[in-house]
Amino acid sequence: MNVDSLNDIASAIVSPGKGILAADESSPTIKKRFDSIGVDSTEENRKNYRNMLFTTEGVNKYISGVILFDETIRQQSPSGLPMVEVLTKAGMIPGIKVDKGAKALANASSETVTEGLDGLRERCQEYVSLGAKFAKWRAVIKIGPNIPSDLCLATNAHALARYAALCQETGLVPIVEPEVLMDGPHDIDQCELVTENALKALYHELHQQRVVLEGTLLKPNMVISGTECPQQANVEEVAQRTVACLKRSVPAAVPGIVFLSGGQSDDVATLHLNSMNTNTNDLPWKLSFSYGRALQAAPLKAWAGSNIEKGKEAFMMRAKANGEACLGKFK
Repeated sequence: MNVDSLNDIASAIVSPGKGILAADESSPTIKKRFDSIGVDSTEENRKNYRNMLFTTEGVNKYISGVILFDETIRQQSPSGLPMVEVLTKAGMIPGIKVDKGAKALANASSETVTEGLDGLRERCQEYVSLGAKFAKWRAVIKIGPNIPSDLCLATNAHALARYAALCQETGLVPIVEPEVLMDGPHDIDQCELVTENALKALYHELHQQRVVLEGTLLKPNMVISGTECPQQANVEEVAQRTVACLKRSVPAAVPGIVFLSGGQSDDVATLHLNSMNTNTNDLPWKLSFSYGRALQAAPLKAWAGSNIEKGKEAFMMRAKANGEACLGKFK
């Protein structure tokens, strides 16, 4: 393990004013996105859409890295260049999703554990040979009656830590993503409690697996009211609660925190990130973004299967807004 190299990559991803484009949608997920604009989800259309995003001129000013799906990292762009080379030439760092998705957790009602540890060392080695520099693994944690259980938190934290150790062994920076879902009627207090418990379980397991924190990034949810909660917390409260929770849970050795949008609208996700970076000082880690829908909803609609220039224009606007939010300068 080259700790300096891992730290260099992690630090570059959270460079000031920059964040991650999560373009790692699985085939079923991107089909839903394409269905919403009436475009067939063929391999050619998926390639053309993602190539449009990756070749947006100047977007590397705001996007430092891109998480790819297995299909994409093996593809060539319409110009004949491998997609990884397209990103590298554009000044962005290629990453890869390596988990196999959330499956039912044994002896736990309605809870899940993310699978994919079998064969992970070999997959990571192959992805490194294809040009990947970082990886992502997502755990899914639901809030509901009597859940999440300690079993769910511990099992997912253990899987995330084992994944992180294997990534670092093969030279990939692991992004660890324990996502507490915002679905449900729970209030912001419950979200804060569950998020803190999930993060503390995660960092305990990362320590147990000897993961070097300086060579990792955290991708958490924000502390936010459930979607069905009648009392929705405002932007300032979400920012304050999220930062307070992270201060209690995340070691200072972690270079950066790249939030997921988790179903928030484009503007709301940006406003929350901006408020965190406006109203806080002297944090030990950078606060940035790793957004999928919050970056892609507008360009997907503008592209509509063929309008490349409109799609690029919309993507640039969303990237710029979130880059400014990383600096607390979004208006």
